[in-house]
Amino acid sequence: MMIEMKQIYKSFGQNDVLRGVDFEIADAEVHALMGENGAGKSTLMKILTGVYDANSGHVTEDGKPLQFDNTKDAETNGVSFIQQELNIWPNLTVLENLFLGKEPTKFLGIIDNKTMEKQALEIFKTLNVQIDLNQIAGTLSVGMQQMLEISKALMQDSKVIIMDEPTAALTTSEIEVLFEQINKLKSAGVSFVYISHRMEEIFNIADRITVMRDGQSILTTKTQDTTNTAIVKAMIGRDLDNQYPERNYQQDELVLSVSKLNSSVHHLKDVHFELHKGEILGFSGLMGAGRSEIMRVLFGLDKGDTQVTLNGKSIHVRNPHASIKQGLAFITENRKEEGLVLQDSIIENISLPALKSFSKHGFLTDKSMNDYAEQMIQRLNIKGKKEDICMDLSGGNQQKVVLAKWIATAPHVLILDEPTRGIDVGAKREIYQLMNELTERGMSIIMVSSELPEVIGMSDRVAVVHEGNIVGVLNNKDLTEERIMTLATGGNIDEAI
Repeated sequence: MMIEMKQIYKSFGQNDVLRGVDFEIADAEVHALMGENGAGKSTLMKILTGVYDANSGHVTEDGKPLQFDNTKDAETNGVSFIQQELNIWPNLTVLENLFLGKEPTKFLGIIDNKTMEKQALEIFKTLNVQIDLNQIAGTLSVGMQQMLEISKALMQDSKVIIMDEPTAALTTSEIEVLFEQINKLKSAGVSFVYISHRMEEIFNIADRITVMRDGQSILTTKTQDTTNTAIVKAMIGRDLDNQYPERNYQQDELVLSVSKLNSSVHHLKDVHFELHKGEILGFSGLMGAGRSEIMRVLFGLDKGDTQVTLNGKSIHVRNPHASIKQGLAFITENRKEEGLVLQDSIIENISLPALKSFSKHGFLTDKSMNDYAEQMIQRLNIKGKKEDICMDLSGGNQQKVVLAKWIATAPHVLILDEPTRGIDVGAKREIYQLMNELTERGMSIIMVSSELPEVIGMSDRVAVVHEGNIVGVLNNKDLTEERIMTLATGGNIDEAI
């Protein structure tokens, strides 16, 4: 089986997204599709699976024309697409999500729940996933929702599985299990298109790599015949200097003190930590350990109790609105549901949390809003105009808009939960540089991240979370992946030399 896409063109209005892309999927291979955010990777896969029609070009399977009417038609014919922005039904149970539209039936069309439960438990066992089948899907963490999406795809009799940033919310152990399943299915003849910005994963799992840049296919090569440096250069059109900018932080005055943070809902127990002026404090730990939950309670998004001192004054954490007024800002890990008003424009989203700062005598001033929006679009290299609707942006550019809107509030403390998830290497560097600039101006940052190289590369100190509590805080000079993972798994720091 060979799927070939030849000279694919696609435009949205005056925006030429794809400009003559060539891409192929061979039998039983993992073909990595790489490129910066906005390069056109997801659009190309949406054309393959029937979401969009190409303006011109040809798609064939074994030399015969291939065109799907929609994603369901594609799935029926063996092509599954796990998209970066998760497509779960939040009000349905896990089991209902797994089988929606594909429910097995018994006599007289009665749904066979026992068969559904058996099949679901089998795939969860294979992936080493523990999820209550009756749990409402919307209450799952982003990582567990990702595993649910992967489970849905693996349960189908697919010939081709497209994965768009499948490991963005997964832990190292979960990634290892996923890769085992990919290799197992590849041995059985299944092909994968693997879209990811994580270089180490690409060189671990992919047989071939195709790089896209500015809507064109730039390079296709066997993985064994290329290097990390060559792929990055093909992606961004230039050499990339050191990924993590140099930090010259010297511990300054105490800005934030958090103590007695508890939440029965999230099983958090007497969490306490401190943050200094101009510091980047990383938070690391396994999925489900409580990293994001600590931040949600601190910001007043979720229920819990805590004692917080900000700039020497005790503050009351009641809700997000009060937290913003007192100088806190929080970029959550779920930009689609909590970070953006997707149907609004870039300028509307950027301005939303700081309307007062764009007002004069109680009236919004278009000039100040426009100037700030243009400044942030240029500074963060957002690929879009200020009037563009956020729903139409790539995932990475959506993340940049979220970052821009919270910077507008000029917070004392900026909480970043997975700030570079789904973002390409060039854009990551831009965000790291911005974090450096913000801390040099006196802002303090808390960064929650699942990427250990990012945690080590950007943090001045790292708080490690295990089972709802901070089990250790490591200084930069003591940071190693081994030390962090030892603490994250409940071990003794003395074992991680």
